[in-house]
Amino acid sequence: MQKTLNFLPELSPLSVSLLVLNLAIGIVLSLILRWHFKKFGSTLSNREEFAQVFPFVLLTTILIISVVKSSLALSLGLVGALSIVRFRTPIKEPEELAYLFMAIAMGLGLGANQTIATALASLIILGSMAIIRIKKEKLKNKNLYLSIDYRNEHLPEKFLNQMNEILLKHAISCDLRRYDLRDGAIEATYFIDIEEPGNLADLTDELKQSFPALGLTFLDQSRLPSV
Repeated sequence: MQKTLNFLPELSPLSVSLLVLNLAIGIVLSLILRWHFKKFGSTLSNREEFAQVFPFVLLTTILIISVVKSSLALSLGLVGALSIVRFRTPIKEPEELAYLFMAIAMGLGLGANQTIATALASLIILGSMAIIRIKKEKLKNKNLYLSIDYRNEHLPEKFLNQMNEILLKHAISCDLRRYDLRDGAIEATYFIDIEEPGNLADLTDELKQSFPALGLTFLDQSRLPSV
């Protein structure tokens, strides 16, 4: 048996000082990753709690890789150990999975002693994503469906013209998609572009002042599932 194992390479022992250094750098990177997720992530729910997982995942990955690479027996045992692990935490959005992969990638790089390359690449990736998100927020208009329900025995004259004037006053553009006129009732649906959230509040106030019995429903078009 000893002869059959002679061909296996001798693995270097684990350097405690290097492990501590990588863990310290990992703590800094995990805090940066956690801040980046809270600042630029688009996840609406559970963001604060989910961000607390990143340091734990990153540092655990560093420890696993550092120990495994120093022992072939441990690396073989890890395969069997991971086969019984089940992660049951639901990932609600792809963005959460992307940040988890980023934390694991950081841990893999630091655990493999690729400290400078890992730190530099991580900062470049997070910086690039931050710039893209900032530019997207500046250029992105709010696309909304506006559903109007007006029920009154005495319908105002030129209701549609007045409605279009008010919408164009507060929105970049408006497109009438549906218009139903019945006895004492008007139902209409517009597709509008709002530049700022404050314009939406001003639009709502003016519509309520002009037509007190008006019913309004706003639907975010970006949240609708694609067909």
